[in-house]
Amino acid sequence: MADEDVWDSIDRLHDWLDADRTREGGAHDDRACDDRTGDDRTHYGGAHDGREELLLRILKLSEEVGEVAQAVIGATGQNPRKGTTHTWDDVRSELCDVVITGLVALRTLAPDAREVFTAHLAGVTERSLGKGRG
Repeated sequence: MADEDVWDSIDRLHDWLDADRTREGGAHDDRACDDRTGDDRTHYGGAHDGREELLLRILKLSEEVGEVAQAVIGATGQNPRKGTTHTWDDVRSELCDVVITGLVALRTLAPDAREVFTAHLAGVTERSLGKGRG
């Protein structure tokens, strides 16, 4: 899969999640005010607003990383009660889920995620390998 295809897939996954969020919650603008705090915020019928959705997508990374850890423990048989429960293919698959989840979260935060990621990767590469070393 070419770089363009990866980012096209990330855009499509992002759009699908946004459309699903709207369908599930029937996003509508019900204004409510908490009389105790004076907190006036928009409530969505079960859906999350943009900021909360971003936070949840970022938190999803922790869940995915936990699944990588579980797969590594299972692949190495480190749980004596369970033995070997996963393969290294499972670990690779879970690592891919982390990358995909991270890129979708980045796309949620930055519509220009491709450029943000490319620039950041170039900076990390330069800092790590220096000029002429990579």
